[in-house]
Amino acid sequence: MKIVIGSDHTALALKKAVTAHLTGKGHEVSDIGAYTAESCNYPVYGEKAAREVASGKADLGVLICGTGVGISLAANKVCGIRAVVCSEPYTAKLSREHNNTNILALGARVVGEELAKMIIDCWLEASFEGGRHQVRLDMLSEIQP
Repeated sequence: MKIVIGSDHTALALKKAVTAHLTGKGHEVSDIGAYTAESCNYPVYGEKAAREVASGKADLGVLICGTGVGISLAANKVCGIRAVVCSEPYTAKLSREHNNTNILALGARVVGEELAKMIIDCWLEASFEGGRHQVRLDMLSEIQP
């Protein structure tokens, strides 16, 4: 699976660990930045990753900032993106099964490396259940401009 990963300056260490974890599991990972600890703006990377997922250049995305909130807000501005911030595995699993999320956002100041790996694994192992959940996703799509 092709996964795009992006972060702001606060999350470089966690992004590096997550990238190694994903490639170790056989995924193709495309890192769209940030690449240095110099202060930067998370919306740049949230949007860039979201556009790769929305266009089909990547199957899924993982975004990381201090809390995961800001970068997920940026990603969710892109039509067709359903980004979720998760701090534990159960929400990650259900977000895929019920909401068909296509971007997972994590907070480098919130979760440690091992918990981040567990969250990502649960998210990737889950699959969309469709049915009544698709009806709800269709309703969400009607809200988008």
